[in-house]
Amino acid sequence: MPSDLLQGVALVTGGGRGIGASIARELADAGMTVAVSARTAEQVESVAAEIDGLALVGDVSQAEDVGSWVRRVEAELGPVELLVANAGIGNQGGATWEIPAESWWRILEVNVLGVHLCCRAVIPGMLERGQGRIVITGSGAAYLPGARHTAYPASKAAVYRYGETLAQELEGRIPVFVFSPGLVRTEMSSDDFADDAPWTPPELAPRLVRVLASSRADPLAGRYLHAEHDDIEDLIRRADEIRANDLNAIRLRR
Repeated sequence: MPSDLLQGVALVTGGGRGIGASIARELADAGMTVAVSARTAEQVESVAAEIDGLALVGDVSQAEDVGSWVRRVEAELGPVELLVANAGIGNQGGATWEIPAESWWRILEVNVLGVHLCCRAVIPGMLERGQGRIVITGSGAAYLPGARHTAYPASKAAVYRYGETLAQELEGRIPVFVFSPGLVRTEMSSDDFADDAPWTPPELAPRLVRVLASSRADPLAGRYLHAEHDDIEDLIRRADEIRANDLNAIRLRR
């Protein structure tokens, strides 16, 4: 199994602001060398300068951009040992049947295809080296009721299932995790929720990713983890029980 990666190289997508930027700072603080990617050069360059990392500009849904990021990271920093596939965009701005189809599909391109392109770009090298981890930012929208728009919940449901299945494909070789950061106040979420919403402390998601980057949580690969509602240390202690009883998973119960 892969060893502790906290001294290696991490690639964090969507790292120019919000949750991604906080994760990049946390991993740098833990001792990792961090490359951050985003579409806005000014934002990602600012974060990279702050953490003495590498700024990568481009679109996570474009295979050419993702491939060039990985090649540049490997050339300048070393092999990508931790991928944090965090880049994502929010819901459509209108009724499902009224907005242009391409606007609806764009959300799935970024949130689902973007995750896949990043994973497929780093997995071959991880397998060759026998070391690596993948952490995917999910959302409670994958399973919580009450959503009024279709694109974002559909994308996050797909991302969870993708991560769980990828973890099964790579079992015993590359741990893959999917986590929900909770309701974190960011530029993307602030317009959709009231000021008195049950906001999640912003430091919880980065702390969880820091633990996932170590070997301690590997038995929880493929499980759905929540930065606020799960105690990761308790889950680590109960990992055998969780796997045996198929807990921390989105399942149909009858």
